[in-house]
Amino acid sequence: MSVETVDTLVVGAGQAGVAMSEHLSKCGVPHLVLERHRIAERWRSERWDSLVANGPAWHDRFPGMEFQGTGPDGFPSKETVADYFVAYAKMIGAPIRCGVEVKQVQRLAGRPGFRVETSAGVIEANSVVAATGAFQNPIVPNIVPASAGIVQIHSNTYHNPEQLPEGAVLVIGAGSSGVQIADELVRTGKRVYLAVGPHDRPFRSYRGRDFCWWLGVLNKWDAETPGPGTEHVTIAVSGARGGETIDFRRLAARGMTLVGRAESFRDGVMRFAPDLNQNVARGDANHLSLMDEADAYVLANGLDLPEEPEARRIDPDPECMTDPILELDLAKAGITSIIWATGYSVDYSWMKVDAFDEKGRPKHQRGVSSVPGIYFLGLPWQSRRGSSFIWGVWHDAKHLADRISTQRKYLAYHAAAIKQTEDA
Repeated sequence: MSVETVDTLVVGAGQAGVAMSEHLSKCGVPHLVLERHRIAERWRSERWDSLVANGPAWHDRFPGMEFQGTGPDGFPSKETVADYFVAYAKMIGAPIRCGVEVKQVQRLAGRPGFRVETSAGVIEANSVVAATGAFQNPIVPNIVPASAGIVQIHSNTYHNPEQLPEGAVLVIGAGSSGVQIADELVRTGKRVYLAVGPHDRPFRSYRGRDFCWWLGVLNKWDAETPGPGTEHVTIAVSGARGGETIDFRRLAARGMTLVGRAESFRDGVMRFAPDLNQNVARGDANHLSLMDEADAYVLANGLDLPEEPEARRIDPDPECMTDPILELDLAKAGITSIIWATGYSVDYSWMKVDAFDEKGRPKHQRGVSSVPGIYFLGLPWQSRRGSSFIWGVWHDAKHLADRISTQRKYLAYHAAAIKQTEDA
């Protein structure tokens, strides 16, 4: 069987893979991108129907193309985002091969490079970029057994309210996905319980500027490491209905019941941690502190931006906070389904290289692996806070392409030196 060879192989054709291809091309690096499904597939099939981007179109895009049909301050739909990456890949002539799954990557014996086994045959590459991102394996905590007789799905398989059975819903996780799904369900008349854990709650807009703009001018996107204890804190923010600030008290006022973190389940009863008020208070503190910084920036720079005192209003605590529920009999509450908005774990089991810690997480410096020739792209905090965003992964890809190009020059020097010696 013939073996295909390529200088650099990129695995995954989502936003990370498309960005990687653009920068490799600019650096003159021959490469191939493999995608097991379609370009940006997760945006199409692993997101709910009404999802829109969490950042405005002027901000969350690659520098080389604007969104079509969405104004700069609008929030493009998930299908629009997926179409954007398809169009971008076409514009840059990205060498993407869809419908090919990478099954295993391992070092070549006794010579540089890697053997890559795919569903379409074997490829040998000098470098491999794992551009599969951070949203790989949905996490569903082992709390409620399947025998409980309750429909349980992860947020990545939730599409719309119609797919759920009649009855109330328990949404576990109050980051952007959980809170948006819970809000959608309550607007359709569903009885909704929302388990709220630790979170940041930035304003959507303040003094006429989106929070993405504020994080930019306040240099928060460029933070290189998360603060102590905040490595896994979720952010409750939404672009739905033109963009709105998440306010848990107002969600409760619309009929949603807030509870603390889900801790255990036994005999039909879910038990929650007594941390609801603490978690909401933490989100409030984050909300207000960002406004303080914004106000200070306006004053220091003499900006003519209107004051917005109403944005600081904190409504009275609803009954579910003044008398929090610590135990809930799901059957008595009429709960027939649970949506786990509990995030994802990475899965690099297909990479048979020594580039991971004891928990299977990549060992890297800004995406450059501890194993020469192996690179990672699309990781949270890969280089800075903004790495998780569309524009952030584009800049991380540029760094990796530069490194790959530099390594090729060293190898080219070595090859030339060997040839010179042989010709002497």
